[in-house]
Order: sequence, then C-alpha cells, then structure tokens
Amino acid sequence: MGQEVAFYTLAALILGFGVLVVTARNTVHSILFLVADFLCIAALYVLQGAPFLAVIQVVVYAGGIVVLYLFVVMLVNLKRPPEAHRDRRRRGRLGVVCALVVLVEMVAITAYKYVSPTAGLPPVTTMGPNNVALVGAALYQDYLVPFELASMLLLVAMVGAIVLARREL
Repeated sequence: MGQEVAFYTLAALILGFGVLVVTARNTVHSILFLVADFLCIAALYVLQGAPFLAVIQVVVYAGGIVVLYLFVVMLVNLKRPPEAHRDRRRRGRLGVVCALVVLVEMVAITAYKYVSPTAGLPPVTTMGPNNVALVGAALYQDYLVPFELASMLLLVAMVGAIVLARREL
C-alpha cells in the first residue's frame, strides 16, 4: 500500500513538474522545474528497485544536461529582436535532407526491432545484485544503435552550442 501511494505521488509530481516546464514564462524557472522533474524520476527508479539507474539519472540528466541547458540559455540572448535579414549561409535544403535521413534511420531501427530474431526473448531485467552488468549488457548489445544515435545527437547539439557561442563572442 505504501509503495502504491509513493508511486502515485511521484507520478503526480512528475506530471505537474512537466506541465510547469512547458508553461513557465521564465526560462531559468523552466530549467529548475526540469531538474525537479528529473529528481522525481530518479526517486521513481529507487522505488522500483533500480538504484543504479537513479544515480545515472541524477548525474547525467539532473547534473550534465541541465547545466548544458543553462549555458545555452545564458549564452543566447533571448531579449534581442529577430533578425530582419535572411542569412545566405543557411542551408535549408541540407537540413531537410538530414532530417529525412534521420527519419529513415529511425524507421529502419524500428523495423529491425520487429524482424529481429531476438524480438521474442524476454526483456532484460535490471533487478538483482548484478544490476550494473545487466544494464551495460543491454545498452551495448541490444540498444547499441539507439545509444550511438543519441551520442551523435548530443555531439551535434554541443557543436551547435559552440558555434552559437563563438558568434556572440
């Protein structure tokens, strides 16, 4: 009974903070609500018996990603008016082509998941004494392609933030 109450309380907090992230007028407040949301998700992981995932949630998301968001918010001047001219260096068609390539990759990954011979196997559980080993094996064997795609996406976001910061400096 106590676990159910804690679960529903955390679920309500996660939804509430999610709504506050989207509806907050101040960007810094929105990021602080996002931190609270990530911490509630970590508490939910602890409740489900996955302390390793809770620590990773706090370190990676509540620590690293939110700091990256704060740097982007502080480096980009949100008060300036929009640019009146069109940048000749902007490559709109290249962006559409890259977006289509990513869409095709996502469809291919989804299709591979359903045609894969390991699709009928039971899911890897993260409960037990070798929690870290099971998560590592699942991450680098079963979910290698999504892991690599996420790393490429983070790399592109980091390069974009550096380019924006250098333009301002």
